[in-house]
Amino acid sequence: MTTSPVRPDTDAATPPWTVAVLGPGGVGGLLAALLARAGHRVICLAGPATAATLREDGLRVRSAQFGDLSVPVEAATELREPVDLCLVTVKGTHLAAALEKVPRQMLDEGLVLPLLNGVEHLAGLRRHFGECRVVAGVVRVESTRVAPGAVEHGSPFTEIDVAGPAERLGELCDALRAAGVTAQVVGDESALLWTKLAFLAPFALLTTWYGMTIGDVRAKRRAELSALVREAAAVGEACGASIDVTRSLALYEAFPRGARSSMQRDAEAGRPLELDAIGGALLRAARRHGVSVPLATRLVTDLRRRHGS
Repeated sequence: MTTSPVRPDTDAATPPWTVAVLGPGGVGGLLAALLARAGHRVICLAGPATAATLREDGLRVRSAQFGDLSVPVEAATELREPVDLCLVTVKGTHLAAALEKVPRQMLDEGLVLPLLNGVEHLAGLRRHFGECRVVAGVVRVESTRVAPGAVEHGSPFTEIDVAGPAERLGELCDALRAAGVTAQVVGDESALLWTKLAFLAPFALLTTWYGMTIGDVRAKRRAELSALVREAAAVGEACGASIDVTRSLALYEAFPRGARSSMQRDAEAGRPLELDAIGGALLRAARRHGVSVPLATRLVTDLRRRHGS
């Protein structure tokens, strides 16, 4: 493979980190490749077959943003040494089992950055790793694992926001930016997670229910897209997050017309859906706060009936 013409903006003052990536799939594999290319030591945590493939062949990425990459990484079935950072990038349906690969003591001096869908995963991760170790974060990207160690990155952007004190998280964002990721620190954890869910839930539910790309949803189901964003924003606001509906709607325009949600891909492949983490979390919060979400309720109920999620 050829090396991308887009190179990270490296900072010689930032020493390399040791990074564990729990779940080197579409998102985790892309980030692992970018961090390894930037000079960090990366250990991918996966099942035996995937770990063997990664040790032999490394990570191979085809990217609209970064070009084609082929990057060697380490791989293991569980973490056996301390790391500076653990990226948690498994699907919510696999989170409990995946955490068995990461003993808590291996993160005593490091950070845990989960980039999962939904808003309910942080509590469990903080019980496992400790309150001060887990950083709230969200990622905006379209990236898919097409085979063990092989990733296709379709969006022309890779963006991560983290919530917390800037003095604590600045070095983390510096490392991500030097690897080519757009990264920033925001102050409000609830707003961060709910703004993402108010964008993601309509994207995932509508593309999956209709079997359409986001371009077709924008063109043919715009009224439902707008209504669903407004329902999700109302729930988020009831939970204390101020959500800009206009900005949420505008974010869909940044995705290529042929982009599909990960939930849609899972449905097409017959895999378990993250329906409970995305749609279920939205409905539970709506019930707690007495917010009416008729469209979200109909879509989630029907998808549960179709897919048994």
